[in-house]
Amino acid sequence: MKVRFTNRGVRVRIDDLQLAALERGEGLTLETRWEGGGWALSLDPLSDGVSGAGGGLRVGLRKLLPQLTDPAHEGVMLEGPPRVDVEKDFGPQHA
Repeated sequence: MKVRFTNRGVRVRIDDLQLAALERGEGLTLETRWEGGGWALSLDPLSDGVSGAGGGLRVGLRKLLPQLTDPAHEGVMLEGPPRVDVEKDFGPQHA
């Protein structure tokens, strides 16, 4: 999972193996911790909406998972706040 902060919100890119984990109902978390704080972003296939506290952001994908797994769609967008774009980033590494 790759996470990028932008002026519009947060952009998350996932690969094919991570999408398969979401389809199985497994959550994904990326975090960076340091003394006194840190950041974490979790993609949750069992909840909906965007919520955050402190340095953590939870992105619920339950209602949007069918669209995200559809090959015709490149990704999904959640209004938030903050706005979160979850995009598929399939490269040749898992082909």
